[in-house]
Order: sequence, then structure tokens, then C-alpha cells
Amino acid sequence: MEYIQVTKDNIEKEHICCAISNNNDVQVSSKKAWLSAQFDEGLVFLKSTERGKCFIEYIPAENAWNPIIADNYMYIDCLWVSGSFKGHGYSNDLLGECIKDSKSKGKKGLCILSSAKKKPFLADPKFLKHKGFEVCDEADNGIELWYLPFGKNTGDKPMFKECAKHPHIDEDGYVLYYTSQCPFNAKYVPVVEKTAKEHGVKFKAIHLQNKNDAQNAPTPITTYALFCDGKYITNEQMNDKRFLKLLSN
Repeated sequence: MEYIQVTKDNIEKEHICCAISNNNDVQVSSKKAWLSAQFDEGLVFLKSTERGKCFIEYIPAENAWNPIIADNYMYIDCLWVSGSFKGHGYSNDLLGECIKDSKSKGKKGLCILSSAKKKPFLADPKFLKHKGFEVCDEADNGIELWYLPFGKNTGDKPMFKECAKHPHIDEDGYVLYYTSQCPFNAKYVPVVEKTAKEHGVKFKAIHLQNKNDAQNAPTPITTYALFCDGKYITNEQMNDKRFLKLLSN
């Protein structure tokens, strides 16, 4: 398998793996705009040269759009290998390149979000454990911060900020926190807003549009975090059918 790094110089012509290939699609343009703004912050997007979901996206933890404290660590936004790419060792390849690059940049280790049991859009805890990662912090909603130190004396372990350890908000109804890091949000957040309005459901979407707001959000997951009457519900993106099913439960 050959890999290519997406940069400002080639992003317009490269497929970004996790959304459809048409650059005119709002999902693609949204994600590419977000990526382009993060390259100067040290973000790396490494992907298969073949079309499909086979990539890793990582950034210095100080610049991650998550409420974490992980000085001099590299934070993995997403490691996604699916479909026909699964089972060929590509996850190992991509993680290996991330480790090599992070060590060359003097980082103390890696960190990434996961959970005790596999959740949608989060790293598989079994894979992380197999690769030597350990849990270093956990929020009340079961979201865990895992880390892979590169040495034995790396100092303090990465941790969640206090605002993220107890995910809860003081608002009634449905409240969604999200960023443009996930391309699907550009299409489906408006769909859920429209569905909620049509059914008379109180719903508010809060679009986190800068690093500072994301780093102080009331949730460890900022790409998509849905609350209901103050309680955290899920990080799984909703379409109209899924949202209506949630309302019926």
C-alpha cells in the first residue's frame, strides 16, 4: 500500500477518504476548509493513495480541538480503516508512521479517545491495547483518554480538563455540540435541526468554530456530542430517521 500526505498544496485534488469525492459537496468543502486551517497548527493527514476510508489524522495535543491536557504529546483525531482495506495491516502502517513522525518531532507519546467498549467513530480499544496504549483518564460518560508514552519517564499523563470530566449542561431540550472536523456534520446537522423543528422538539446546535471553544467544551468529544435535558446521550451522528427513533424511545 502506498500513502500520501495531504497538504495545502494538494488538498484540492486529493480525495479525503471519509466523505464523497465531489469537491462541490458541502461535506467535502467543509472538511477541506477545516483541514486547511489546521495545517499551520501541525496537523498531519496521511492516507492511502487509493480511494476509500484508510487514513490517520493527528495534531500536536496543544492544538487539538478537545478539552485535554497533554503537553508535548501528539493527539490522534482519527484512525480509520474500513471496507476492503480492513485486515491487511494498514492500521499498523498508519499508526507506525504517526509514531515515527511524532518521535522525530520530539513528542513524548500519543493520545487518543476511546471507550471500554467500541463506540461509533472512536478508536477500537482492543486495537489500542494490542498496540500498547493504556487508559490515562476517563470521563463520567465512559469516554476514555488512552495514551502511548515513548519512554518510561515522560512526566504527567495526559488528562481531561475538568470541564470534560463530568459531561453535563444546564439546558433543557436537545443540545448538540459539534465541529467541522467531521464532514458528515455539514450535511446532517441541518437535517436534524429541520426534523426537530417539524416535530416541535426543542433543539439547539452549537457549532464550535475555533480551538479555544473546543478546548473548553463540556464534553471530551467535540466532533459530535448530543445532550438531552443536560445529560450527555451520544457521539453518533444522527440523520432524520435515527433522530426520530431516539425521540420515540
